[in-house]
Amino acid sequence: MTSEQRTAHFRMPEHLFAELAAGGGSAQAVAFLERGERARRLLLLRTLLDHLVALPTPLTPAAEAWRVLKEAAQRTPERVEALLLAPTTGAWIAHMLRRVHGTANGPPLWAEAGRLNALATVASLHAGTETLLRVALTDGALPLPGLGTARLPDGADGLTTGRASTRAGELTLTGPDRTGRPVYLTCRPAAEPIGTTESAGDSCWSPLRTLTHTTPSGPVAIPLEDLDPYRDLDDPLPPARLDADEALAWQRLFTEATEILATTGGTERPGRLDPAVIRSVVPWARTSLLPPPPPDVRVSASSGDSYGAMLISRPSCPLALAETLVHEFQHSKLAALIHLFPLVDDDRAERYYAPWRPDPRHLTGLLHGAYAFTGVAGFWRDRLDHPEHGLTASYHFALRRTQSRLVVRTLLTSGRLTGAGHSLVSGLARTLDGWLREPVDPAALARARLAAALHRTEWRLRNIAPPEHPEGGDPTRFLPDRAPWPDVRTHAFAVRPADPRTPDEHLAAGDPAAALDGYAEGLAREPGDPHLLAGWIVARGALERGPETRRLLARPELLP
Repeated sequence: MTSEQRTAHFRMPEHLFAELAAGGGSAQAVAFLERGERARRLLLLRTLLDHLVALPTPLTPAAEAWRVLKEAAQRTPERVEALLLAPTTGAWIAHMLRRVHGTANGPPLWAEAGRLNALATVASLHAGTETLLRVALTDGALPLPGLGTARLPDGADGLTTGRASTRAGELTLTGPDRTGRPVYLTCRPAAEPIGTTESAGDSCWSPLRTLTHTTPSGPVAIPLEDLDPYRDLDDPLPPARLDADEALAWQRLFTEATEILATTGGTERPGRLDPAVIRSVVPWARTSLLPPPPPDVRVSASSGDSYGAMLISRPSCPLALAETLVHEFQHSKLAALIHLFPLVDDDRAERYYAPWRPDPRHLTGLLHGAYAFTGVAGFWRDRLDHPEHGLTASYHFALRRTQSRLVVRTLLTSGRLTGAGHSLVSGLARTLDGWLREPVDPAALARARLAAALHRTEWRLRNIAPPEHPEGGDPTRFLPDRAPWPDVRTHAFAVRPADPRTPDEHLAAGDPAAALDGYAEGLAREPGDPHLLAGWIVARGALERGPETRRLLARPELLP
């Protein structure tokens, strides 16, 4: 593969777009998105190389590093292509393009550009070719994308340069130690499945660990990326190596989560996922078993620059991880679609309500949320008849289908969708409209409606300023002192409390009168508290139906 390679024009078949617009996507549809991502990645790489060729550097020049990489690609094209299409490579390219255009910061530019030399070194190791490249070292370490990190014994602190030579799959790395004298390391770099004895305890080589996923055609290795500086889907950061026990916990949890996903069969419908399409999992924040993780995923993220990668804080519950894998891959699919089609004319103004966020969102963010949570709703729909999770699934399915349909309506009435965007969102609407007609356990449905109303009410109280002239049709004004707030009710309302004590628990248990009294008592102590006030408004709405109640639920910020 070369950067000059021309990609043939391709057009997405209508039936594949329809699958994706419905919120799902067959293996053929996902493969088409991957081809689009490949074309985009090569174009961005070509653009970056044009900037790097003339960059002054103490390292081997970019043109020579690229020649080494192309030579390796001729011998082992699949492995080198996988290297160039890896999520961390995409994140590096995007970061470097921001740097050369002055919109990002970092260490000396030549040092970050030296990532190309590391990529060429890895390509040479894959191909078994012989080469010598000057590379950038940080604290004596050289990250090798897709393999791990080599670290010189007693390597010099800070940013230095070294030499990486390869021969028949073996690496020899040389550079200065802390006294300035040359030291070297020789190893045969390779990623390793979790549970493998890591290089006989050699502290100079840290292999990339991989999660093993078993498929009918054999095992698939999915990187558990805790080393690469470009794993964070944004700016580079230092490694955060997981303890061996924490890595094993990830493998056990991932195995259970993929078994959950396997019970639903094919991937065409929304909410279904073949885990083999995941490019990497980036563990967030935790490096050891203690303290114990929460049952749900507290942080997850993905980036259009890093297709197939997902940053996740480990939960204790495999069902929560399975849901998050579906959620984040929905984001990857939509990002790939946005790279192929302009979907929305977005002025980036953050003024729209998103039922899963504490803050206003712009239209692109709103579209991402609708697409991701349509997939989440489908995930729970597949589990409605599960003997253990059926009631919980009923709640989450009812909640996410309602919230997603609300956002889809906002998108369709925004007047900012392109033709392709309108087709996509209309496809989501058809899926959700069909699901809204499906029966759900009445008690779970009631709690879901309450949770949706509580979130929207509290969001408006925390974000929307009362109009200066309530009857004058003033435009929406946002409060100047908005701050993030925790959504503690979405998950709390999933199960009916057996012994309700708090106002929220009384409301979730179906006793709005007791809840109203509790909220009123709380407001007497903390007047105007948005959390309590939202509960009071929703509980009152459950007891007193009529025009005034509907008006207050629609615009709670008007409350005197």
